[in-house]
Amino acid sequence: MPPTRSEILSKLETTFGYSEFRPLQAEAVDTILSGRDAFVLLPTGGGKSLCYQLPALLMDGLAVVVSPLIALMKDQVDKLAQLGIAATFVNSSLEPDEIGRRQGAVARGEVKLLYVAPERLVAPGFLRLLQRTPIAFFAVDEAHCVSEWGHDFRPEYRELNRLRELFPDAPVAAFTATATERVQGDIVRQLGLERARLLKGSFNRPNLHYAVRPKQATYEQLRTYVWRRRDASGIVYCQSRATTEEVARRLRSDGIQAAAYHAGLEAEERRDRQDDFIAGRVKVVVATIAFGMGIDKPDVRFVIHYDLPKNLEGYYQESGRAGRDGLPSDCILFFSRGDAVKYRQFIDEKDSAAERQIAIRQLRAMTNWAESPTCRREALLRYFDEQLTERPARCCDNCEHPAELADYTLEAQKLLSCVIRTGERFGAAHVIDVLRGEETDRVERFGHARLSTYGIGRDRGKDEWRYLARALVGAGYLAESPDEYRTLTVTPEGNQALSRRATIKLPVPPPAASPARGSRRPTSAAGVAGPPASPAEERLFDHLRALRKRLADERNVPAYVVFPDATLRAMAAQRPVDRLQMSNIAGVGPAKLRDYADPFLAVIATDGPPASPAAPATPPTGGHLF
Repeated sequence: MPPTRSEILSKLETTFGYSEFRPLQAEAVDTILSGRDAFVLLPTGGGKSLCYQLPALLMDGLAVVVSPLIALMKDQVDKLAQLGIAATFVNSSLEPDEIGRRQGAVARGEVKLLYVAPERLVAPGFLRLLQRTPIAFFAVDEAHCVSEWGHDFRPEYRELNRLRELFPDAPVAAFTATATERVQGDIVRQLGLERARLLKGSFNRPNLHYAVRPKQATYEQLRTYVWRRRDASGIVYCQSRATTEEVARRLRSDGIQAAAYHAGLEAEERRDRQDDFIAGRVKVVVATIAFGMGIDKPDVRFVIHYDLPKNLEGYYQESGRAGRDGLPSDCILFFSRGDAVKYRQFIDEKDSAAERQIAIRQLRAMTNWAESPTCRREALLRYFDEQLTERPARCCDNCEHPAELADYTLEAQKLLSCVIRTGERFGAAHVIDVLRGEETDRVERFGHARLSTYGIGRDRGKDEWRYLARALVGAGYLAESPDEYRTLTVTPEGNQALSRRATIKLPVPPPAASPARGSRRPTSAAGVAGPPASPAEERLFDHLRALRKRLADERNVPAYVVFPDATLRAMAAQRPVDRLQMSNIAGVGPAKLRDYADPFLAVIATDGPPASPAAPATPPTGGHLF
């Protein structure tokens, strides 16, 4: 018989310290407890892990969690151990004797949650172990990895379809934070979730602020930004290993606690640097995309992309590692079209035409988003088939500084007419050659020098026409084919504007080297916005954070395992005077109340020890201030 609502809420509070669920968590928990398959889409920071951890404690048998990365497994199991939950992982980081010991514990029924990689899960010996073990359910985390249309396709995830045949009575719950409609359909087909309950949350992360900066004097911009937030944790993503090493070295030389992370490092060194970041000994990790998947560090205050991501799914997931605690955080992308050109060269080297087509479409969507003058949040949500219903006050750079509009009616008429005259069969490059009266082989071969639009755009350079073509696509007057040829066609809106001679206003392109859009004021000294805390509240928060670090160091756990920033800020604001009041703060469950209440109440009662001496307030010279 499934547990009652009161039993579920009691377990939620006594184990995890929360008195209520976040959106869709209760529905996901109820679905799994009823023995039904579930497909759960929740944004990063939406609390996906609790959706399977809580049912595991309320059901008989073993909950098996399929996880793609060793770091994710260790992070989750460490946190569960702090809560007194019998959880373990089995992966290649362990010695054979340790693997045998843990598998023995599973066989004896001593484990409630088992984390395992997909390739190990479907190994014959491991499957025989599970077939001898009562299984409560399977949870497939990062389920987008099963789809070749996703940004992080992993072929070994396709093997998970065997679970249906081997464990017909065990429900399967799939979880992801990044999946377009196409990827969702692929997940359903690959994992046999046709009868699953779909629970789809919003992809909107209101606490994140999105901004794109010109990729000029990039390190100077980065240095100044990070220096002003040197007490905050952040991630800087770079395309290459060499860039991560160089940027991390320069940050260290400028007095910032930074470390590089990439696949070229030894496994032990990667693990040490990751642990240093999670524990707060390193403030900034400069990394390739090898870093971060599944790392549940809630207090990352900024994620900066030093180079262009390959696709919007990857960007959403990587930027989403900021602000998992719900507090205001920054997502900044440094952009130049040169990055897109480099990626396109890599794509052209792929052997598979299907892979090239997928990669081209993804790169184009990423580039269009970076260049768009419209609301970045709205455009990002639209990519995931969601409409923005309410724009937060702290939204994006384009909302804060709308682009200036200018009358481009004549130029737009010329370009639209040229697309029609050339038969709507060509991409922007050829159309622009015709407009500018170029004498190319293609212009001659197709007889386009005889068109009335030939040469009518000689007064503008190619870059200006390219910008105008992109702007007309973004405004809906032109459409671009999804294949690699990028053929332009005039939309009904474009035809209507031509026939009615309507005025067409488009954003003015930023100057090539303009620092204005890259030098906006910082939101605050901490790098985040929101209701400002009083000086007394901010001082108490610092004292609580110092205590948390000491306790975490004594227990050899990351600081947020003791309490996340959001809980400390609630303590600083509410100032509980006893255990009863402390227990009413979100994130303070019975176990943490028992272990940590007294020292934190003591700091609150005395308003803490004197604050540590502040670091020098003078940033390194140079760079944009934004």
